[in-house]
Amino acid sequence: MVQGTASDAGKTTLVAGLCRLFARRGARVAPFKPQNMALNSAVTIDGGEIGRAQALQAAACFLPAETDFNPVLLKPQSNTQAQVIVQGRALSVMEAKDFFGPQAKHYKHRMLEAVLDSFDRLRQRHQLVLIEGAGSPAEINLRDNDIANMGFAEAADCPVILVADIDKGGVFAQLVGTLMLLSESEQARIKGFVINRFRGDISLLQNGLTMLEQMTGKPVLGVVPYLDNLQLDAEDAMCRTATTSAEERPLKVLVLVTPRISNHTDIDPLRLHPRVELTLMHVSADPAECPAADLIILPGSKSVRDDLASLQAQGWGKALNRHLRYGGKLLGICGGYQMLGRRISDPLGIEGEVGESKGLGLLPIDTELRRSKQLRNVAGTLQLDGEHGPSCPVQGYEIHCGQSRVLQPGLQPFRLFAAGPDGEPGETGVADGLLSDDGQVLGTYLHGLFDHPDACNQLLAWAGLENSQQAQDKNAIREANLNRLADTLEQHLNLELLQDCMQ
Repeated sequence: MVQGTASDAGKTTLVAGLCRLFARRGARVAPFKPQNMALNSAVTIDGGEIGRAQALQAAACFLPAETDFNPVLLKPQSNTQAQVIVQGRALSVMEAKDFFGPQAKHYKHRMLEAVLDSFDRLRQRHQLVLIEGAGSPAEINLRDNDIANMGFAEAADCPVILVADIDKGGVFAQLVGTLMLLSESEQARIKGFVINRFRGDISLLQNGLTMLEQMTGKPVLGVVPYLDNLQLDAEDAMCRTATTSAEERPLKVLVLVTPRISNHTDIDPLRLHPRVELTLMHVSADPAECPAADLIILPGSKSVRDDLASLQAQGWGKALNRHLRYGGKLLGICGGYQMLGRRISDPLGIEGEVGESKGLGLLPIDTELRRSKQLRNVAGTLQLDGEHGPSCPVQGYEIHCGQSRVLQPGLQPFRLFAAGPDGEPGETGVADGLLSDDGQVLGTYLHGLFDHPDACNQLLAWAGLENSQQAQDKNAIREANLNRLADTLEQHLNLELLQDCMQ
């Protein structure tokens, strides 16, 4: 099990790299994260939902994503509430005080049973299960009934390595302090340390490493260098700005960041495009400061009505109408698609208070949030110019509670097909998405719509990018970066000592 001294210490990356390293050596490897909290999720081959980081780690193992890889997923939908997903299925919305507070013992016992059930299945089928912790094991206020870090490690009786990020500073205090806050049995369970994101001359670090080993009695298993421009799916964090430029005029794309933005990995291919200038802007900002853009994107949301209210309160509705009057394009994805419609109703209180919200009124759809969640991987055809226009393959996934009804005839730009076990389109298609009569506003439930290079090129051409066939293949980039990461770990970790720790 890989645990970290803090969030973003490098647990996800280290597990992904080790998954690829051992999978390349022929081992039957699987990833596992007992409990994850993230708004970036993925649809599994068995029709469930897990954290996107575990889908990345599955790809590192050359495996399709399965619900057992992440049996408990918490998706925050307010500062105090989260949707609880167990073994791929949404069970309830819980208050943080109920999940982590004095009443949590009953819930955590049920969750631990599900976690150990999934773990046992993986252990029976694989030679090596590489487990990722969550946050830090030294959160002393959350130790009772823990299932994410040492609570799981103790229940499953697995060895632990501890990773810390030296790039943030204070790495030795992170490691020693974390160790000191653990119980004796938990301290004994930690078999060694990994120091992550090191820049500079390793010889200048050596005396500190020696002192660390002497103070703790634990070996340093390796010092992993900072890997510049490592392109892997983010679990949750996102950069606030990202731009690229080229000699030819770039396409200017603005992404509006809402408080509960989800699956923002949809825009990753745009970050990589050599002729896209990408800017992220929070909806709390003054719309008057909005830079000129060819395309504005409204991404997914875990709390659509709340995020819509945040957007409208700041005056972004008027700003979007002004953008369209000047000929700009507007794309809504999943929750963003719902916001573009005329009305969003939540009669059951799925995402918050029971009620109804007026949408932006830019697409003729009404949306109702329902208890059953749509979870599926899809593949199909992208067609933006009618049935007889040019088409190209598109693929991705859907995760949404809302059901949208088109109120007047309009162009359906996508034809989607539920993917079969081999990932190929099936025979029964369903319409998805809507293009406005003037061709300026496009909405879809499809996450990952930019991932296929041909679809990305066609969408960017619709947005105004001329003579470009330069979209990057996200899957190929992911593969190259997983191999780069595995090569780095192979070079900088003491693999013999690491394998001894795994016994």
